[in-house]
Amino acid sequence: MTDPFSLNRQPLGQLLITQGLIGEDQLRIALMEQARTNQALGKLLIELGFVSESTLRDALSETLGKQAVDLSRAIVDPIALSLVPQELAKRHRLLPLSFDPQGRALTVAISDLDDIVALDKLRSSLPDDISIETLLAGDSEIVRAIDQHYGYELSIDGILNEIETGEVDFRSLAYSGDEYSQPVVRLVDALLADAVKRESSDIHFEPEANFLRIRYRIDGMLRQIRALHRSYWAAMAVRLKVMSNLNIAETRAPQDGRISINISGRPVDFRVSAQPTIHGENIVLRVLDRQKGIVPLDDLGLAETQLDMLKLMIARPEGIILVTGPTGSGKTTTLYSILRHINDEGINIMTLEDPVEYPMPMIRQTSISEATKLDFANGVRAMMRQDPDVILVGEIRDADTAEMAFRAAMTGHQVYSTLHTNSALGVIPRLLDIGIQPDIMSGHIIGVVGQRLVRKLCPHCKRARAPEAFELRLMGIAPERAPAAIHEPGGCTRCEFQGFKGRSAIMEVVRMDGDLDELVARRATLREIRNAARAKGFRTLAEDGVRRVLDGTTSLAELARVVDLTDRMS
Repeated sequence: MTDPFSLNRQPLGQLLITQGLIGEDQLRIALMEQARTNQALGKLLIELGFVSESTLRDALSETLGKQAVDLSRAIVDPIALSLVPQELAKRHRLLPLSFDPQGRALTVAISDLDDIVALDKLRSSLPDDISIETLLAGDSEIVRAIDQHYGYELSIDGILNEIETGEVDFRSLAYSGDEYSQPVVRLVDALLADAVKRESSDIHFEPEANFLRIRYRIDGMLRQIRALHRSYWAAMAVRLKVMSNLNIAETRAPQDGRISINISGRPVDFRVSAQPTIHGENIVLRVLDRQKGIVPLDDLGLAETQLDMLKLMIARPEGIILVTGPTGSGKTTTLYSILRHINDEGINIMTLEDPVEYPMPMIRQTSISEATKLDFANGVRAMMRQDPDVILVGEIRDADTAEMAFRAAMTGHQVYSTLHTNSALGVIPRLLDIGIQPDIMSGHIIGVVGQRLVRKLCPHCKRARAPEAFELRLMGIAPERAPAAIHEPGGCTRCEFQGFKGRSAIMEVVRMDGDLDELVARRATLREIRNAARAKGFRTLAEDGVRRVLDGTTSLAELARVVDLTDRMS
C-alpha cells in the first residue's frame, strides 16, 4: 500500500519530528501499529490523533514546495467537475477544482502526488490538449468533497432553477453536515466564484423594497448582474455572515469581517462589510485576489521618463515617498509594486496596514486593531524598535500619524505612505493643514506620486476615428498637430459588450530636489511650486492621460470621466 503522505527524500516520521509536530514516543507507537496493521504511516498518525490531516498536509506542502489546498474552504468549478466522471474521482481519490479554458489546464486536488496510476487514468479520460496541474489535499478531505460536490447543481442559473422549481425553506438553513444540499449555500459560493472569474473588485448585495439587487464593480464601474426575489436575501445574508464570522443575530449595527476561500485552485480573500439600511442589511465584499493584486513596477504603464524618476526616488535611502489619489485609485497596488521591486533579504521591510490585503514573503506586515488599541501612530512608534530599513504606513490620516512618519523619515528610514489629495502637489497644502511644518517637510519628502485608474479599451473591438476640434482643445493639441485618429469603445463578447477590458494607471510623479524643498520651506504658493516642477519635466495627470488616449489605450471620454480636462482649454 502506498502512503499518500510519504516522502522520498526523508522518512515521514523523521520529517514530522524535525518540524516539531510529533515526538519520538508518538512515532514509536505509530510504527508499532504500522507493523501490526500494515497501514500507511500518515493515516495511522491521523487515526491515533497525533496530528490532524490538515497539519500533515500543510507540513508536506511546505517541505515538497507544492501548493496545498484546504477543500473545506474551496469553491469548485462546475466545468471542471463535468470533465471528470464521479466514479473515476472516487476510485482514485482526486477532485477536479478548476478548468482554465484559455490555457486548457485542469487543476485537481490529490492526496498522493506520486500516484502515477491515478494521474494516467485521469489523463486518458481527458482530451489530448488538456494539461493537468495538481494540488496537495488530505485523503479524507477529498472523499468528503467528492460526496459534497458531485450530484449537486453548481451553476448560478441551475441553482436558481432548482430553488424556483423546488420547495426550499429559506428559514431553516443548515450550516453543518451536508450543507451543500442547501441550494442557497451553493448559490452564494457560485456568485463569489463568478465575481472572481469576471475580475470584479467588489460585490454588492443590495436589498430593495421588493427584490435583491446584485452588482459587481468591474474595471471601476458598477454593473448589475442579477435581481433576485426578496425572499432569498435573509438566508443569503446569514450564509455570508457565517462565512465571515459575523454575528448573525446583529442586524442593526455595522459589522466588518473577512472570508478566505479557494477559487480556481488559488486562495482569494474577501473583506466583508455589513451596513443596516431601511430595506435590510446591505453587504459589500471587497475582492482581494492575491494573484492579481501585485503588479511588477515595469508593468504599471508609466512613461519611460516617469519610471526612471520613480526608480531614482526609490534609490534614495531615507525620506518619505507619498502616493496620492481618491479611494479606489490604485494607491495600494502601486505601493505593493514598489515593495516587490525593492524586496530583498538584505533589508528589513515592515508595514502597518488597515488591513493587510496581500501577504508578501519576507515582509513583516501588521494590521492595525481597535481591540488592541494599535493605530497607525502607535504602530509606527513600535516598529521603530524593530530595526526596520523600510516602513510602509497604510495611510496618513491625522497629525500624530504624519508626525511619526516624518520622524521615521528623519531618522534614516525610507517611508512609504498614502494621502488623500486631488493631485501630487496637493500634498504640500494637505500636510500643512494636518499640522506638519514646512521646515519638517523640506528635505524629507523624496517625492510624490499622484494617480487615477482609467478603463482600457478592448483591443478586439475598439474603433478608430478622427478627433473633432473640441476634442483637440480638450487634449491641448493644436489643429496642425492633430493625430490621425483616436479610439472609442465598441463592444464584443470578449468584453461583455462594454467596450472596455481592464484598467491602467495614469500618474504624475514629482521628485523633490533642493529647489523645490526651498520653495516648500518658505511657503511658496502652489502655482510657484507647480511652475518650478514643470521646469524640471513634471507632467500632470491630464497630460499623462492624453498620452494614453493618443496611444490607443483609452478613450477621451473615459479620461474626461476621471480627470478634469477643462482647465486645458483656458
